[in-house]
Amino acid sequence: MHEFGPSFAGTVVLDVGADTGALVIFAGREEHLSEIEISPADAPDAPRTHAAVRERRLTDRIAYAAVYAGLAQGRYTIWSGPLTPAGTVMVTGGKISEFRL
Repeated sequence: MHEFGPSFAGTVVLDVGADTGALVIFAGREEHLSEIEISPADAPDAPRTHAAVRERRLTDRIAYAAVYAGLAQGRYTIWSGPLTPAGTVMVTGGKISEFRL
């Protein structure tokens, strides 16, 4: 497994636009370095996208989050395991959506 160091405020670039948004999933410290998968909500058998939960050093606190840049606008399922959905979130073009585990 690749060890990712922390990221700092201003070091993550998100490409958002007309039909493209981004998603930040906030997790607890116990999820540090775990992978969180997402998939289009209307296609549960579609290939999943995953990102690692990393330490994010913000101006006033430390957070743990997975970041998904450049997502097509639409509703996504967040998976807490291979068969267990943790919830859904709407990603809107030109915006950054958030979800808390």
